[in-house]
Amino acid sequence: MATETGDDSFAALTRRHIDSAYRLAWAILGDSGDADDATQEAFASAWRNRRSLRDPDRFDAWFGRILVNECRLRLRRRARERIRPLTELGEPAVADASGHVSASDAISRAVTRLDADHRIVVILRYWADLSVDEIAARLDVPSGTVKSRLHYALRSMRPRLEDAR
Repeated sequence: MATETGDDSFAALTRRHIDSAYRLAWAILGDSGDADDATQEAFASAWRNRRSLRDPDRFDAWFGRILVNECRLRLRRRARERIRPLTELGEPAVADASGHVSASDAISRAVTRLDADHRIVVILRYWADLSVDEIAARLDVPSGTVKSRLHYALRSMRPRLEDAR
């Protein structure tokens, strides 16, 4: 059983990372309710497995892997559901007058259409600004796999973004 001091330091680590964890979950999932649930479940899972954290200095990578895996599970469950949120059904009924907001919407729609593995690497690379090697470590896959997923994700997104111009 972990000592009270160990539990206290783990609690301090989680408090320090809760906001960034939620923001990352929201970026991957695109839904605040799902992001809340994924973040809570990831922290609960981290707590249950806290003894496997050997180096508190590596908490970011260790917890990041737990959070990303929880988000991946939720994305895969969502893909199997028959009912999809209206935001994923297509273009807005009225075009936005702001080019920046319109471009942002097009990017968001293109990202939401990616499968879980491709969406996660795009978010980790371009939203969380992690390097390919950091993403590989977080996902426990080779760097080449990350590069390949990024390549295919961007290739898939490109026509959708060009159509939005």
